[in-house]
Amino acid sequence: MKSLLLCAMMGICCFAQDLKLPDPLITGEGRKVSAEEWKASHRQRTLELFRSHIYGHNPVERPEELNFKLVEIDTNAIEGKATLKRVEISYGGPNGTGGFMLSVFIPNQVKRPMPAFLLICNRAYDNIDHTRKEKSPFWPVELAIERGYAMAAFHNSELDPDKHDEFKNGVHGIFDPKNQPRSNDAWGTIAAWAWGASRVMDYFETDHDIDHTHVAVVGHSRGGKTALWCGAQDERFALSISNNSGCTGAALARNKRGESVARINKVFPHWFCENYKHYNDREGDLPVDQHQLISLMAPRLVYVASASEDDWADPQGEFLACVHAGPVYELLGVRGLGSGEFPKIDSPLQTGHIGYHLRRGKHDLVEYDWERFMDFADRHWLGNSP
Repeated sequence: MKSLLLCAMMGICCFAQDLKLPDPLITGEGRKVSAEEWKASHRQRTLELFRSHIYGHNPVERPEELNFKLVEIDTNAIEGKATLKRVEISYGGPNGTGGFMLSVFIPNQVKRPMPAFLLICNRAYDNIDHTRKEKSPFWPVELAIERGYAMAAFHNSELDPDKHDEFKNGVHGIFDPKNQPRSNDAWGTIAAWAWGASRVMDYFETDHDIDHTHVAVVGHSRGGKTALWCGAQDERFALSISNNSGCTGAALARNKRGESVARINKVFPHWFCENYKHYNDREGDLPVDQHQLISLMAPRLVYVASASEDDWADPQGEFLACVHAGPVYELLGVRGLGSGEFPKIDSPLQTGHIGYHLRRGKHDLVEYDWERFMDFADRHWLGNSP
């Protein structure tokens, strides 16, 4: 930890010299792609590698049976400053039906439609309490309202339980082929949660209060892994935000710091597809690494946040992934991270289309993080530099 803090304090480059990362712009034949080739085919080939080897393939995207029901509306929420909408998102598949609740707070004194932040919540329900009797910095609705953003959240467990249940419950049980063995590249639980975030976007496209062209998907820890995977697949999200996402989130697998591929697959065997287990203690054999996941957002916005006392999530690896995603952004005509030097603590990098900060503190999502996310959105969506 001392070396990490020293790097941050001195502002020196923390590149790991022995990393041998796949080049996001080189084909399997060793040829560098053009911007046109990236858009036409290479991006899709990279996405398919992540699906086949890590996150899995979804059996369905937007299901034919998908419904939105407004079950509650309060135009006088938060002392009259906001309107609260409670929306039931329901769907059906070959093996039954399911659904989850979405809470949305919309500022009353802001011109509509307005940009929004969507949180994939993986902590207790009181962190996204729509009654606001319990106010948590994990989802600071009041802050968003003050800054002119809509704020939405759903709980990941309503899509799929966060436990290894042999994929019998939640969306897996509804959409997986019945009475058939699962393929080794079938979707895991992270993919199921990301699928749910995309169904929220389907709803946003019907809500005239929300500017669905300016929506950020946000997640912390396992939720951060989910937000990145969601943004990589669903190009409707203008901004993808990963907070302390670590292994198989923003952190490079080959950096070998903090949580490892073998460890995450052992403790959470349901998060990823079965093929990912082939790379336990064999990170160098992966056909991709997480800088390429970030590159799949290009030229859209992506933000990665780390914490100085969160060694398990590997802040250095998260930062390096942002750095090494940069060439794809540059190929597409925009600035990536814009710096190769590990920043000082609480000194955000926000001028490029990739944002990054190292917050002082532990593995958590707090108001400081949200303030920086909104600063980044202000800069790129509203043209307001902090």
